[in-house]
Amino acid sequence: MKPLSKNQILKERYTILRIIGRGGMGSIYLAEDIRLPGRQCAVKEVQQDQNIPEDIRKQAHEQFYREASVLARLDHPNLPKVSDFFSIDECDYLVMDFVPGDDLKTLMDRARRKGEFLNQKDVLSWASQLSDALGYLHDQSPPVIHRDIKPSNLKLTPSGLVKLVDFGLVKQMAPDEMTVTVIQGRGTALYTPLEQYGGDTGHTDVRSDIYAFSATLYHLFTNHPPMDAKQRFLQPEGLSPPKSINHAIDNKVSEAIMWALSLHPDDRPQDVGEFKNALFGSALPATLRIQQTLPSEYQAIFQSKIDRALIGGAMILLLLSTLATIR
Repeated sequence: MKPLSKNQILKERYTILRIIGRGGMGSIYLAEDIRLPGRQCAVKEVQQDQNIPEDIRKQAHEQFYREASVLARLDHPNLPKVSDFFSIDECDYLVMDFVPGDDLKTLMDRARRKGEFLNQKDVLSWASQLSDALGYLHDQSPPVIHRDIKPSNLKLTPSGLVKLVDFGLVKQMAPDEMTVTVIQGRGTALYTPLEQYGGDTGHTDVRSDIYAFSATLYHLFTNHPPMDAKQRFLQPEGLSPPKSINHAIDNKVSEAIMWALSLHPDDRPQDVGEFKNALFGSALPATLRIQQTLPSEYQAIFQSKIDRALIGGAMILLLLSTLATIR
């Protein structure tokens, strides 16, 4: 589908100025609100894949309206305000405040190119603000899970305020509901916990956001993304503590990050407040045992998925080998 054109008007209200982001499901545009001259906003376009069954597209459309309604009710200084949502043809649109400034990945990359690390004081200031935003989301009834926290989804405004943007995967947490996101994806692999991959390995909840939050801090502190969860399942000791990469990090900060990166949700901080206390408190809980492996029953479930993938790959190689022999 063609991108929106400059000066194209949506819903007789939003004039498209330029594209400011692209993703697998659509694009984000900078627009001007005709009814409020001078007000700039971000318009997120979600395109439905026309190759998927019509009933799935309908479900995705209904899901968009449910989630947009949730976002429109949120009001927090570290979250962009959603002001409108609508559909045109096969596309859904979400209108929110435009957030000026660089995202944290840009700031990290800039420091890395200079051979430097971001200042711990700055990163912890951003972490404190993100903690407040996530605490607000998780305290909703039912809790709202962001599910795609990463440096590029955090913007630092000129006033020093951090805002958690891009709500493409936001989800209300329902009791006993398995998270298998077919339409919008499952987050960004480097920051995604095992349970968010869907299937029968577990449910996503507030602890899934805590994992992604910690993975984001790991990246910001070290200039290196953490090993993704699937690789860590195969190499339990493969994740180096951030302190071993950036020696300027306080021990308690490094330990708190490793705690929140535990593979099993039960081994992580159980809410954002507990994680924030570990980052900023005097020490981690005395009884804490940082766990980087999975309980045996969880290992068996996830290993079965890996085994199936390996078997499938072996069958493909065998088929290719057979075809080569026939030729």
